Amino acid sequence: MQIHVVKAGETLLSIAEQYQVTPERIIAVNELPNPEKLVVGQSLAIRIPEIVHKINEGDTLSSIAQTYDVTETQILQNNPMVAITNNLTPGINLIISYQGEESIDTILVNGYAYTFMDRTILRKTLPFLTYLFIFNYGFTPEGELVPAEDEEFLNLAKQFSVAPIMVLAPMTAEGNFSSELAHNLFINDAAEDQLIENIVTTINEKGYRGIDIDFEFVDPEDREEFLSFITKMQNRLSQEGLLTFVALAPKTSGEMTGLLYESHDYPAIGAVADYVLLMTYEWGYKFGPPMATAPLNNVTKVVEYGVSVIDPSKIFLGIPNYAYDWPLPFIKGQTEAETISNQEAINRAALHNVTILFDEAAQSPYYYYTDNNGVRHVVWFDDVRSMNAKMLLIPEYNLVGAGVWQIRFFFPGLWNVVGSQYSVQKV
Repeated sequence: MQIHVVKAGETLLSIAEQYQVTPERIIAVNELPNPEKLVVGQSLAIRIPEIVHKINEGDTLSSIAQTYDVTETQILQNNPMVAITNNLTPGINLIISYQGEESIDTILVNGYAYTFMDRTILRKTLPFLTYLFIFNYGFTPEGELVPAEDEEFLNLAKQFSVAPIMVLAPMTAEGNFSSELAHNLFINDAAEDQLIENIVTTINEKGYRGIDIDFEFVDPEDREEFLSFITKMQNRLSQEGLLTFVALAPKTSGEMTGLLYESHDYPAIGAVADYVLLMTYEWGYKFGPPMATAPLNNVTKVVEYGVSVIDPSKIFLGIPNYAYDWPLPFIKGQTEAETISNQEAINRAALHNVTILFDEAAQSPYYYYTDNNGVRHVVWFDDVRSMNAKMLLIPEYNLVGAGVWQIRFFFPGLWNVVGSQYSVQKV
């Protein structure tokens, strides 16, 4: 894969001619929302087909993969329509491989999914995943498990050889993390034991491969109780051959204070859990001042602390899959950003005929525009450049893989990086 950044005066046709591909191929690879009006500063993934197979009557995904000595997953990654329709139409061309692309590493990839997400997007994404984190299962203070509507997701995960992981989170009815709910569980040993047994029963009945403990904003005084809960969970699940993941706030040292950070004891939790996810995003957030969601300089600091106290082979790097649009001026306590997809961010840049800028320290794109009501906005988002920069941290620090929050938007910029440079391990 090559990355092309659009310059003034360039068109889709001129760029296609430069790389000797068709405009339609660039449109397809990037799922361009603006093919007729490229934006200066917009980045494009350029992938040149190397081996193409015309589907014949009687072909199956397995037979085609065997013919070319590739995996079925690789074919699905390169041909999203096959993943969507689960159909091989005779006469249609399949991209088997692209020129000059060799996997630099085998990684694990997980993606968080709400059960209300679009099933077409889910099917397109599953070929890129090792684990599907189904968000979320809740619980009562008495240790009863509050299930998610997950049957369809479990069936699709199985179809794509993706291991489903149950996400457990102390959430209120309004969908907010509850420190009180977590605390009441921690101080009740009988409820903890009941919850863990309920989880084991449900996991075995439904075919989950493990659990992700996503407890955020745990009271600092519950730090040891939280670790004890994780330890009990891991000990019990390991007896069943199941995995325990823990999501960790983005810390840069063990001395960080604040409700989000203090109970997330990196070395202690990292020693107990099978895997941890570093939530390396939300520097730029909905109610905060405008900035990159996951600036590379900040992300790198978290990774460096993480690998200093946790085995890197246990660490997933958190990857954000969304963007924010802030109205200006930003007023603390009043301004609220709109959450949009990275594709919508590109679409808005084209609509308002602006230039996309790039912050070198953050390795993130952004731009300004004025809406139809005369209100000034700033949009920070991710593109193929910024996704590539983040993903390169995985082999650099010998991390096990990437964890994507969340997959309800399909962003080709991310999946082009994954598909072109990494081999995604299936289980």
